[in-house]
Formats: sequence, structure tokens, C-alpha cells
Amino acid sequence: MANVSDSREALVQEIDRLGARLSTLKAAIGDVVFGQETVIEQALVTLLAGGHGLLVGVPGLAKTRLVETLGTVLGLDDRRIQFTPDLMPADIVGTEVLEEGEDGRRRFRFVKGPVFCQLLMADEINRASPRTQSALLQAMQEGEISIAGERHPLPRPFHVLATQNPLEQEGTYPLPEAQLDRFLLEINVDYPDRAAEKRMLIATTGAAAPKARPVLEAGELQAAQDLVRRMPVGDSVVEGILDLVRSARPAGESRAEIAKLIAWGPGPRAAQALMLAARARALIDGRLSPSKDDVIALAAPVLRHRMALTFAARAEGVGIAQVIDRLVEPLR
Repeated sequence: MANVSDSREALVQEIDRLGARLSTLKAAIGDVVFGQETVIEQALVTLLAGGHGLLVGVPGLAKTRLVETLGTVLGLDDRRIQFTPDLMPADIVGTEVLEEGEDGRRRFRFVKGPVFCQLLMADEINRASPRTQSALLQAMQEGEISIAGERHPLPRPFHVLATQNPLEQEGTYPLPEAQLDRFLLEINVDYPDRAAEKRMLIATTGAAAPKARPVLEAGELQAAQDLVRRMPVGDSVVEGILDLVRSARPAGESRAEIAKLIAWGPGPRAAQALMLAARARALIDGRLSPSKDDVIALAAPVLRHRMALTFAARAEGVGIAQVIDRLVEPLR
């Protein structure tokens, strides 16, 4: 019993210590990115849970600035790729070039692409062709790439924060459902409130714009990701996650009035994502274990890109957000 007690006490101390560091980190991000507290929290949840995020919002809402700031405060090697229709897979993963050595022999040398970093911003990912999207999404899933039969592991940690503009969908290539499922969270970036926009207006148009400062290092982020997976989760929260995910399937355990609205629903990966994300959110707050409130707060970003509504539901003006709100009611 003493060993169990000591282990629990050590875990509590570790969470308290890291929770304080994460509070400082959030404040550092908030000094640069104004009025997006929920977005900042969900982006941190994504990284602490070891996943990838999809940022959806109109231009000018600081999505690029957020990713750059995260790279700085977390001590990560960050890169940015602007996705365009003519972008090729080799522009992301790299390519082999033929060189002639001093001995006169010709041989291929692999030149790494920008995907070989720790935090990659894939800007407007739906602008590139499906072939190019697949090259990035394969790297996200496997943590490595294969060129000419040779595997090249990506750095650790490795995270992708992709962006999508919900406007001007002409000429875009929407991500297939199977590829959307690889993103841990879909993070909606909305307009800031008036007070935050006023603060941003004053701070960013002066002589010295605010700059991010390093708070953590890459190794500390990996330690935090390991800690997230060691955090205990109560049975009531586990059952709540299962109830929520299984009720979001048309042929699952959903209520009849909701089932008729859902064309297809989330698979087991959604439950895994919700479990990890709830733990990460609890860690950010310095709590030992997640609660149902964490599940409720993260239900929408975990589920909205993993389910679709029937034609009848769309015809009646019912949206994904409304359905998810009804699904989480039993957890309140």
C-alpha cells in the first residue's frame, strides 16, 4: 500500500508542477494571440495529447501567428507550408537527387523536405491535390516517410496543425472522412470579442509588437505527453465517453429522434481522442484526473469532423453543433 500511496503522491506533485508551467505557457501565448482563449486551450490540448489539429476559420484570425507562437513557447522546430493546387508530394516530404561523388560514381542522395520538423503548419490544406494531402497525412499517421523503399523517421515530437478557410471553396479538394479522422481535434477559430480586438489593435500597431518567448523545451513536451497517458480516469468519465461516442452513431445506442439525423458517426478513434484530450485539459488546469466537464467541453472539437448529418436533417436546418449539444445533455 505504501508503494501505491507514494506513486500517487509523486504523480500529484508532477501534475502540480507541470500544471504551473502550463499556466505560464498559456499566459505567454495570450500575450501574443489576443481573444482566442478557447482556441489556445484546444491547441495545447492537441499537442499535449500527442495529436494533430485542424484549425478552421476565416482569414485574419491569427491562425498562422498561433502556430508560430506555439513553436516558440514550446521550443519546437516549426515550419510552414502554403498548400496550393500545384504543390507536389516531393515539396513536402523531400526527394532524391542524383549526385556524382569524388570517385566519379553517381549515387542518389535524399534531400529532406519541410515535413522534417517538430511542428508543421499546413496552411489551407484543402487547396492541394488529394495526392499531396495523402503524402502529409501518411507522415502524420506513421511518423515516418518512405522514399525508394527506404524509411526516414520524422523528428520527435512531430505535430501538424493544418488550417482550412471555410470560405471560397471553389477549386479546393475537401479532405476525405478517413483523413479527417486523423486529426485529434477540429478547432473552430472565431472572431475575438470587442475588448480583445481593441487590445490587439493597440498592441499590434505600435512601435514594438509583442513577441513570444520560450517557456518549455521539446523534451519537456514529450514528458508532458507521457504524463497525460499516466493520468487516472474515473469509471464514470470512461462510461460517459463511451455513452457519448456510441450515441453519435446512427445504428448505435443513440436515441431514436437523434439517430434519424445522423448519416454516419464516429468510430473508436473518437473515444480514444476524447479520453486523451480530456486528460490533457485536466493537466492544463493542474487537476489529477479529468471530469465529465472536460468531456462536455471537448465533445464538439472531437466529434464534429467525425460525423455527418442526413439529407433530411440538413433540409430541416439542423447543424452538427445542435446535434452534439443534444448528445451531451445526459452528461450535464
